[in-house]
Amino acid sequence: MTGLDENGDGGRAGRRSVLLRTAGLALAAALVLGAAAGGWAYWHLDGNIRSVDIDNALGDDRPARGVVTPSASASAAPLPTGALNILVLGSDSRSGAANEELGGGDSSGARSDTAMVVHVEAGRTSATVVSIPRDTLVTRPSCPLPSGGSTAVAHGAMFNSAYAVGGAVCAVKTAEALTDVRMDHYLEIDFSGFATLVDALGGVTVTTAQDIDDDYSHLKLAAGTHHLDGKRALALARTRHGIGDGSDLGRISLQQTLVKALLTRMSTTNLLTDPARLYQVADAVTGSLTTDTGLDSLTALIRLGQSLKGLTADKVETVMMPVVPAPSDPNRVVAEEPEAGDLWASLR
Repeated sequence: MTGLDENGDGGRAGRRSVLLRTAGLALAAALVLGAAAGGWAYWHLDGNIRSVDIDNALGDDRPARGVVTPSASASAAPLPTGALNILVLGSDSRSGAANEELGGGDSSGARSDTAMVVHVEAGRTSATVVSIPRDTLVTRPSCPLPSGGSTAVAHGAMFNSAYAVGGAVCAVKTAEALTDVRMDHYLEIDFSGFATLVDALGGVTVTTAQDIDDDYSHLKLAAGTHHLDGKRALALARTRHGIGDGSDLGRISLQQTLVKALLTRMSTTNLLTDPARLYQVADAVTGSLTTDTGLDSLTALIRLGQSLKGLTADKVETVMMPVVPAPSDPNRVVAEEPEAGDLWASLR
């Protein structure tokens, strides 16, 4: 069984902190630059955010909502304190010259290489982050398509194939079918935007325990400590070949190391004293986000960030969905029952 990652607490908590504190960076940039540029900075950052109307696309054929979340537009209302489930995806597009230059592979299209369910407890001072391996075999439900019609039900499909065939809507529907947990919100972080963010911060410092030589991500690193720019940081996030057993679990470990380094960089760089860099960081963050329509404004993200101000890393439990090798393919995994079902039931 793959359960609690004994080395993953700091990494995943760091990744959660980066994602859920995004709103604070954007807010600070808007405030600092607002005095000099009026409302332009706010509206530019607000306009960066892309969104998908998941609620309208999926309708009522979904798990029951655990709580009714107040409208994010009601900025004068008290901050929400109810429990919250957020599906967080890291999407990786490898098509086009720009992504090839950033060290992508030869395949086209985009896929969700990182998937987490962030469950924030009522009161919003503690949370559980559950990682879903992308190689998990699931029954992918029929998903509506933006062009009309729907995808076919697929048995024994990889979890990350949902995003490839039906985008955010199918990713949410597949996650809900797997977990029977209603996703209140959706956050997608574009990996190419991540590279821009690393550069805006001046790079990140990571330590690797072994040599890395991956022809797919085009990354070569000797074991030891390195300061990475955005291009090499993105390559590290993509690396899975040439380390460990070459599985997705090895890449998850590298991503944890990288995002922990990013969180350290953000916490040690006093952005409030450097408005130009602060704006670059906030621009990179908001420019790499896709959300559901409930979080598709700077105001909504600010309120989310403010509601989570009492959530610290030591109050975050990080786990991986319990899995076992798939009987049909030893290179894939399936949810281990009843452990996986018990885990999801605890988050409803």
